[in-house]
Amino acid sequence: MRIAIAQIVSTEDPAGNLAQVEEQTARAADAGAEVVVFPEATMCRFDGPPLSGVAEPLDGPWAGEVRAIAAQHGVTVVAGMFTPGDDGRVRNTLLVAGAAEAAYDKIHLFDAFGYRESASVEPGAAPAVFTLDGVGIGLATCYDVRFPGLFTALADAGAQVVIVCASWGSGPGKREQWELLTRARALDATVFVVASGQADPRTIGRDDPVGSPTGVGASGVIAPDGVEIARLGAAPETRVLDLDVARVAEVRERLPVLRNRRI
Repeated sequence: MRIAIAQIVSTEDPAGNLAQVEEQTARAADAGAEVVVFPEATMCRFDGPPLSGVAEPLDGPWAGEVRAIAAQHGVTVVAGMFTPGDDGRVRNTLLVAGAAEAAYDKIHLFDAFGYRESASVEPGAAPAVFTLDGVGIGLATCYDVRFPGLFTALADAGAQVVIVCASWGSGPGKREQWELLTRARALDATVFVVASGQADPRTIGRDDPVGSPTGVGASGVIAPDGVEIARLGAAPETRVLDLDVARVAEVRERLPVLRNRRI
């Protein structure tokens, strides 16, 4: 499976962010990518306008444009957006559009390091795995990466690859934690982890406050044995990589942690 990580910096403008989706999807498709993975909050950055004002349903115009981009380029696009919740808050949703159609609402909300995502975001309730060309692909969002049980649940549900879309909070040691956690979750579940985060806004001259969940870069691809296949820098970048999905079965035979679990 040829997969692209599109590490962008989202702005407050959903239409402008769609233009980034179009540009980077075209670039990835030209390089032969089958799946193009954008970060959490691709639709609109955190710490911008109230999210309730930009949220749209999965059959709304923003998601419709993503589907049109995916169809135009013959790929599957994964991108973070915001959909209306049931209690006045929004849901932090990953949209999957193209050859596969799916959606995932972020389960674990970032109420940590002095930030309260739950003030504006309603949590999801169910893990999500979709199938593309016979490969099971699980979905996770940002703070989810701190919860290994979600990743083993995704593996139990058939995931061989887990896509993690993030808008990681900045601050001392945070990039190091992100890199460690993405590698650990690959080992926990013996899956490929494809981690696509927002680029660091400082690399384009935007000085977001320290601690803001607007990105640190460091997107990466980690093999099911924890080996880092790729790790991007802080700046915007789109990178295309090949995943040998057969490697999952090989690693699970040598390292049967899923089969050996007692609790």
